[in-house]
Amino acid sequence: MTIVLHHYETSPFSEVLRLALGVKNADYWSVIIPPVAPKPLLTPLTGGYRKTPVLQIDAEIYCDTAIAIAAIELLPGPGLFPPPLGAAHTFIAAQAGGPMFFPAVGAALGKVAAGIPDAFWADRAALFGLSREVVETRFPHNAAQFAAGMARLEATLADGRAFVGGEAVGYGDLALYMLAWFQRRFDPAAPILEPFQRVAAWEARVRAIGHGNPHTTDGQEAIALAHGATPDLTEIVEWNSGFSAGQTVTVATEDPGATPVAGTLLRLSDTEIVIRRDDPDAGTVAVHFPRLGQVLRAA
Repeated sequence: MTIVLHHYETSPFSEVLRLALGVKNADYWSVIIPPVAPKPLLTPLTGGYRKTPVLQIDAEIYCDTAIAIAAIELLPGPGLFPPPLGAAHTFIAAQAGGPMFFPAVGAALGKVAAGIPDAFWADRAALFGLSREVVETRFPHNAAQFAAGMARLEATLADGRAFVGGEAVGYGDLALYMLAWFQRRFDPAAPILEPFQRVAAWEARVRAIGHGNPHTTDGQEAIALAHGATPDLTEIVEWNSGFSAGQTVTVATEDPGATPVAGTLLRLSDTEIVIRRDDPDAGTVAVHFPRLGQVLRAA
């Protein structure tokens, strides 16, 4: 089994997966991809999925952090859903990646937006409707919202617990951590975080996990890996889903500018969508998406 993480350095959700691989002390290949479309050496694997990161295990391609976390959880090593919270870590991660995410991004980018290349803003405007002007205008509001979220985290840690669920780090910690981490990417001092000393100590504990054991490779090698591997093509589709195995479908995130990914439906449940894609370069791959947050349509 060969693990490949397709990511770029400043991607917040990539930091979640880097840390998850660190929890597992995993060996994996690191492929740096462009932060904006097009991504010509990733498209043969994903079919055009726009977001970052993407996790690859041989010819299994995991699009979206949530489904990638589920795959990483199966690796040897400490679990990402420790008790007492268990699966409730997914709800914390959904809060961090949902209502808390864009305020965190806006708080980090608001003061530096003018210096960020136009190509970045054009890409994010097309995908999310996020423009330089919006980020600059909404900076005071986003900063206040981000600080309010950090205040809640500070209160959670007030009883002396090491992590949000107790003494063991979990997925919820990694997702919340990316929000503070993103502030420090653009300003290591991050004055907005200064009032939250328990959060700072918690950040240090999460940061100390590290990123496992990455080894550098490139997109061509990742494509060759997929081409030489055989994915799981088992077909299991819930009978009452309105879809059937072998049906041609498209999958897209709910973002307004999402690129639909076309393929043949393999598996569908309340947690996962898996489609088969046949690509002249990558061969046959199984592309995984979480059920939540995806739009599945008959093609």
